[in-house]
Amino acid sequence: MSLIKSELTEKSGFYMEFSVSKDVYEKAELAAYKKMVKNVTVPGFRKGKAPKAIIEKFYGKGVFFEDAINACIPEAFDSAVKEAGFTVVGNPSFDLVSNDGDIVLKATGFVKPEVTVEGYKGIEAEKKVEEVTDEQVAAELDRARARLARTVEVTDRAAEMGDIANIDFEGFVDGVAFEGGKGEGHDLKLGSGSFIPGFEDQIAGKNVGEEFDVNVTFPENYGAAELAGKAATFKTKLNALKTEELPEADDDFAKDVSEFDTLDEYKADIKAKLAKKNEENADRAFENAVVDALLEKLTAEIPEPMFEAETENFLRDYDNRLRMQGLDLTKYTQYTGVSLDDLRAQFRPNAEKQVKLRLALEKIAALESLTVSEEEIEAEYTRISEAYNMPADQVKAMVSVDDIKADMLVAAAMKFVKENAKVSE
Repeated sequence: MSLIKSELTEKSGFYMEFSVSKDVYEKAELAAYKKMVKNVTVPGFRKGKAPKAIIEKFYGKGVFFEDAINACIPEAFDSAVKEAGFTVVGNPSFDLVSNDGDIVLKATGFVKPEVTVEGYKGIEAEKKVEEVTDEQVAAELDRARARLARTVEVTDRAAEMGDIANIDFEGFVDGVAFEGGKGEGHDLKLGSGSFIPGFEDQIAGKNVGEEFDVNVTFPENYGAAELAGKAATFKTKLNALKTEELPEADDDFAKDVSEFDTLDEYKADIKAKLAKKNEENADRAFENAVVDALLEKLTAEIPEPMFEAETENFLRDYDNRLRMQGLDLTKYTQYTGVSLDDLRAQFRPNAEKQVKLRLALEKIAALESLTVSEEEIEAEYTRISEAYNMPADQVKAMVSVDDIKADMLVAAAMKFVKENAKVSE
């Protein structure tokens, strides 16, 4: 097996001719015969017992060729690619050139493109850290109070937004009750937006024991097509009313929900945490701005298969996230009506951005001669094993050192670009 000739073509394409030796092919052909003969019937022979020559005579000389040559291609092509020094992306196509003696094949496809990145040092981007306001601290304090709220029954007033109303209801369209429109003893928090727009507003002001009509119109995009856009009347009764009573925001409350002894200390901690969050948000926004500016400085003829492969990676990641929630892509598409092609179109822009960013950062890592030590690689394996609760040896078997090193160099290049960027006011 050897490389015969190779050349790069326009737009990151390549052309290559390589050979498979006659001896290697004949061994593959014999293996193909042994696999196929079990299911071949030839007159005069028991099933699975026909000699190779007889099968070739009966079905044609090339009956084993496709299986045999397909078995030979991976090793022969990989060897030729290594000899040519190409980094192939996507799935190349193969064609037969000749099979007179050694078999000669040609391959066409795409390689990782040559990349230029200029002006990646000193990129200017805005970093704006929002100040924490007293209102934000108060809102966070209210959320903490809501977590300790107790529910009390209301008997001395009408329903208000924010109350929990226990209701019976039955819905009618054109005077006819519809399926799924009836409920008894249902708790509904007024203002939650759980029901059709306008429904909860019409309960406010009603008293316990009161029976009344709620008139609403289903949204045009309502899930049940037979109800979409239709006017409906719900015969409703308010059975009971409850409200959430928040604890007082005082020192005792601070002791209950935190490690602090006073409310002032607790509020100061809330403010510090919000400030840290704002700093992190500003840092992410700054990095995103640096990335966008960096991509503008990238020049490369990126082949389509790289974008397609990364889009599929996004799709697989989404499938994995769905499975963690007890779903998968098949169920998701059935429930939502969103097709796989719709999802691919949705993921495509971010996939393109990811491909371009990685190419840019790989180039920068090479230009700046960035390196990672063996100790850093081992530390990364340890981090991954701890994150996924998996033995380090198992992680090493699944992820090669070269892949780990490549990812770490990309991360180091991003850090380099960010550290050399200029913060604008």
